[in-house]
Amino acid sequence: MTGSDVPPSFRLAYVPGVTPTKWVRIWNERLPDVPLTLVGVSAAEAFDTLRGSGADAGFVRLPVDRADLSAIPLYTETTVVVIPKDHLVAAVEEVSTADLADEIVLHPLDDVLGWETLPGRPAFERPATTADAIELVAAGIGVLVVPQSLARLHHRKDLTYRTVTDAPESRIALSWPEERTTDLVEEFIGIVRGRTVNSTRGRPPTPPQPKQRKAGAAKSGAGRTGAKPGGGTGGKATGKTSGKNPRGGSAAPKAAKRGKPRRRP
Repeated sequence: MTGSDVPPSFRLAYVPGVTPTKWVRIWNERLPDVPLTLVGVSAAEAFDTLRGSGADAGFVRLPVDRADLSAIPLYTETTVVVIPKDHLVAAVEEVSTADLADEIVLHPLDDVLGWETLPGRPAFERPATTADAIELVAAGIGVLVVPQSLARLHHRKDLTYRTVTDAPESRIALSWPEERTTDLVEEFIGIVRGRTVNSTRGRPPTPPQPKQRKAGAAKSGAGRTGAKPGGGTGGKATGKTSGKNPRGGSAAPKAAKRGKPRRRP
């Protein structure tokens, strides 16, 4: 890849429930000269958006068709059931799908859990979207099983949610077209994976300190091992003195003797 392959901006797609704020903030800190544009897409539209050059990379829900798209799984979401606050299920911390056997479980057309067998009783018709299903839950028509991020996204004061222990789970991944793995895509992969700015696969590392500092440190070290100012010696030499003064006085440190000027003959 060459510099000409790098686009002037980076487009990041994301599906409902994903909050890319943290990664966008890091991108803006590291590459302030390359604007990042967020592209909100539905889970069903995400892959066509990537293939059609509508985004350089995107946060999607697995599974991903690996024939032409690369993907890095990031995390698995908790699955919850959305219920009115006065519902009996609200009295417990978690439930199983068997506990929902007598409930009308709404199954929107944009469901992302991929049920093999939907729990509970089916509604008369399927809501078009998760947002529509939330409105039906609020009206007391049924309950809705979704990833926790979607329950938070469509939060209402009159609704709450509880964990469903044995329901299918949704996994979030970072995906991009394999043939368009540009330098900026690699940069974003590094951010998502937690690489530091000095990583060998991230931005160029910080250059080493100038050699002048090392030379200065060596000079300073030499000063510590040599003679002290004023003619004295450092280390063990200053601790040695003669046993007696020839004139009967106490022995003085050699450093003091050296400090006196010599008399001319």
